[in-house]
Amino acid sequence: MRHSLYLFALTSAVLAAAPAMADDQTGDEGIEIKPIADIRLRYETADQDNALGTADAVTLRARGGVQAAVDGFSFLAEAEGTIEIVDDFNNTLPTDGVEPFSVVADPHNFELNRLQIGYKSGDTSLTVGRQRIIHPGARFLGNVGWRQNEQTFDAVRAKTKVGPLKLDATYAISQRTIFGEKSPNDAFDGDFILLRGDVDLAPVTIAPFVYSIDYDTRLAFSSATYGAEIAGVFAVGNGKIKARGIYAVQTDIGGNPADYSADYLNLELGGSLNGFGLTAGFEKLGSDGGVQAFQTPLATLHKFNGYADLFLVTPAAGLQDIYVTASKGFNVPALPGLKASVTYHQFDSDIGSIDYGNEINAALSFKVGKVGILAKYANYSAAGFGVDTQKFWLQAGISF
Repeated sequence: MRHSLYLFALTSAVLAAAPAMADDQTGDEGIEIKPIADIRLRYETADQDNALGTADAVTLRARGGVQAAVDGFSFLAEAEGTIEIVDDFNNTLPTDGVEPFSVVADPHNFELNRLQIGYKSGDTSLTVGRQRIIHPGARFLGNVGWRQNEQTFDAVRAKTKVGPLKLDATYAISQRTIFGEKSPNDAFDGDFILLRGDVDLAPVTIAPFVYSIDYDTRLAFSSATYGAEIAGVFAVGNGKIKARGIYAVQTDIGGNPADYSADYLNLELGGSLNGFGLTAGFEKLGSDGGVQAFQTPLATLHKFNGYADLFLVTPAAGLQDIYVTASKGFNVPALPGLKASVTYHQFDSDIGSIDYGNEINAALSFKVGKVGILAKYANYSAAGFGVDTQKFWLQAGISF
């Protein structure tokens, strides 16, 4: 209760101060100060074909803080909290006892989300502290921004640009997860070396990457991943063609009890014309003989392999995902940004020829004033993995 009251007080104070600060953000000494405020209200339901009850969750997430900058130096502090308004769901916290519902991983929580200092000169920057880190695409490194409590890292991050080359290097000692401060999985410590380079050879970009993840306790996910991404955007008449290919190899490191080597492959081709988009892709997270599969424990996983989140951990037999997405943007003045999309996934194992199942996803988004509205639906039909699962979300959010 103390945390809930403090969260609302903090958010109210930031929102009240925002207009005045926006009008006069630079003081006499040249210090630029900006407020941070973000509020998101969400309804989520999850219905699975098992003994668990249908989950119904209404949660409110708020972030509030401040960022300041002067002469290239910067400081940012941000608190984040989530409250459960309707709590008929398993929030993953063992301290809350047995909750006989499906999981909705948005537990009540209040914590320090970000606290960082930085320096920037030209195209070079250095950031130290608890921070949000997202590599392009978020397939290997992201903030899991879909969940109410986002993922951050205690890290040192340096970025620079030299001609067509961008370099991004991070050393992190802690992964601050989505599960909140009351969870035994609140944070996973270790030594994480996260490297990416982007070479702009317009219209093509080549991006080699290295992710060395050596956990102190989460040993089964300790790994080293080496790979590269090639992507391009090509104008064709009034439309665009987008193509992407990613290949990577992953091996065990540190205290991982498995001795394995598995590969990753993603091929995607899409096009857009007059607001209509069509994308087809194939993604493989390989398996080494069914002993261990390719994992991406730092990724924004909800973005990949279906909204129903059946494959947050890759099965030991690996995963192959064939997917097709159709999307359409609409010009409706009363609903700016109106966009609809539908995706179909076919899931199979990498070895053993197992038909895992298929999934249909749908999403609709638009804005009402400054408030973003989103509705999403997922329907997973199980064959050789998991159980039939349906999920629905309706949310509204605003940020300053």
